[in-house]
Amino acid sequence: MDEVLEYLKKNSTYFLATMGSEGDPHVRPFGTIAKFEGKLYIQTGKVKPVSDQMLAHPRVAICATGQDGTWMRLAADAVLDDRLEARQAVLGEYPDLQGMYAADDGNCEVFALENVTATFYSFTSEPHTVTF
Repeated sequence: MDEVLEYLKKNSTYFLATMGSEGDPHVRPFGTIAKFEGKLYIQTGKVKPVSDQMLAHPRVAICATGQDGTWMRLAADAVLDDRLEARQAVLGEYPDLQGMYAADDGNCEVFALENVTATFYSFTSEPHTVTF
């Protein structure tokens, strides 16, 4: 888990894929990742379509690329955690977001990533997979 966290923190923009209501894939840049109570978390707003998509179809994919010619592909279940302390923990790592979100604003949401399989790739070495 820490290897995935470090990679996503170092390469701060990654792409999150969800399934829309019509069954179509939706991919967008994302940038939040935090560790809280032994799980990785991402953050979004309830008013965004990505929130509805993750609630309806929790299986998500993440792809991130590194400046060193590496990339990571991750599949996980995004599980809503509606606790105030979870929202506070994630927002606490992203002061820039605190102008747009507050843990108790009724819009901020955090999702724990569960049943994670992440594979790290490069053109110069064999893939390496971690699960948690």
